Amino acid sequence: MAGKIKPMSQIKQLLRLYIQGNGKKSIARTLGISRNTVKSYLEKLPVIGMDLENLLALEDPELEKLFHRGNPAYKQDRFTHFKLQLDYFEKELKRHGVNRMVLWEEYKASFPLGYSYTQFCHHLNQQLIARKPSMVLSHNPGEKLFVDFAGKKLSYVDRQTGEIIWCPVFVACLPYSDYSFVFAVRSQGIEDFIYALRMCLEYLGGVPLILVPDNLKSAVIKANRYEPEINRALEDFCNHYNMGIMPTRVIKPKDKALVENQVKMAYSRIYAKIRNMQFFDLRSLNEAIKKCNLRHNQTRMQQKPYCREECFLANEKQQLQPLPKDPYEIKYYKELKVAQNNHIRLSIDKHYYSVPYRWIGERVKVIYTRSMVRIYAKGDQIAIHQRNYTPYGYTTVKEHLCSHHQHFLKRSPAYYVERASKMSSELKQIVELLFQGGRFPEQNYNTCDGLFSLYRKTEPEIFSRACKEALECNTYSYRFIMRIIENLNKNPEQETPPVALPAHKNIRGKEYYQQLNINF
Repeated sequence: MAGKIKPMSQIKQLLRLYIQGNGKKSIARTLGISRNTVKSYLEKLPVIGMDLENLLALEDPELEKLFHRGNPAYKQDRFTHFKLQLDYFEKELKRHGVNRMVLWEEYKASFPLGYSYTQFCHHLNQQLIARKPSMVLSHNPGEKLFVDFAGKKLSYVDRQTGEIIWCPVFVACLPYSDYSFVFAVRSQGIEDFIYALRMCLEYLGGVPLILVPDNLKSAVIKANRYEPEINRALEDFCNHYNMGIMPTRVIKPKDKALVENQVKMAYSRIYAKIRNMQFFDLRSLNEAIKKCNLRHNQTRMQQKPYCREECFLANEKQQLQPLPKDPYEIKYYKELKVAQNNHIRLSIDKHYYSVPYRWIGERVKVIYTRSMVRIYAKGDQIAIHQRNYTPYGYTTVKEHLCSHHQHFLKRSPAYYVERASKMSSELKQIVELLFQGGRFPEQNYNTCDGLFSLYRKTEPEIFSRACKEALECNTYSYRFIMRIIENLNKNPEQETPPVALPAHKNIRGKEYYQQLNINF
């Protein structure tokens, strides 16, 4: 599998075609990749040792990790250069006196590293195949879905501004029964295109095996007869609905002649029927389109004793695959660097999401939808968050932080009291009195940390005696208890038993020093 790594969405298409029983040649021809590439990927399946259904359920970074374990990407520049010259070669061959040898000599002069004459002729002949006559194509029920956009648009009037809003019209049909679906959308962009496809499948009540789109940008990013570059969002959509993708050839409308015919029929059976109606929103426009399209599907076809809807319900609907339980959400892909605060920034929302701190400074892959954000590193999912649209906000999982930061976030009076209760009753009493002293709780946090440190470094008996003396003196500072511990460590056997003072009139008593009740 030398060369540039294939997108994992395309490899999922390969695996689905393989599950459906297609051979290597058929898969290579359908996906526009070489047979050796198909063979190489299929040979890796026993090494991976996973069930095909489980492989298809993996996200793209996880699947790429299984198939490509550090293999370098490679791309042959001379074939790319040759493809760019094909239109020129085809045009020049039509000129008098220009043959393949003349073109090859000019080709080698401009690109010395190019193909030899034999390879040049081989690739050129492959591209310039003679035209073939049309033929009638047979289609199996539930196999394909042809989709296209009509050349003419429909419109509605904005109630507030009076502006006429022109809407592209999406048209689809099942070639076996010629059962059609027509739907107006706001644009031909990928989001509206995906939405129209979803509504089409819900209208059909099932999913065909293969989607056959035109070469519009929402379906094919870079058109090519042999290896078109499919829009990743469309590939994800088809993977979600368990469909393969087989775009038509460039400027070859006959590849989907039936949907082209449906567009023409839509002009007379839908456009013409609603031409005098006025609509004020897209929903009402689509309701009118739906009614007209229903009549069209229920109209008896010429030279056939049934209508399109009868053929669809009798022979094709049961052959469709079931719809998935969850509707599709468009996936967006990013590659971001984890910041020093172990968060990544999703720029579209200006929001930050946490990543385990050990990935600080590394580049991670982010796949996000309308509702979820998933983060991957080296093929493994390391974080998942619910998408948050709050600008400049942070979505943080505490387990992603290092131990110091987790401790900092957990700090509270209840937290310190609970920790102290697990050490000793005297320490718990001191901590409770600290937080009852009237200071702000945050001012006592460092004192509590210092007391916990003294507890770990001091023998339990000495620490207990120090706490008791601090309680008697009503002084709970870290330095005071530390000095008591130092004195006790110097004279561990010294114990100062309370000495009863003799009765004397000049003794003021503890009430005087506590300033609670002073009697002179």
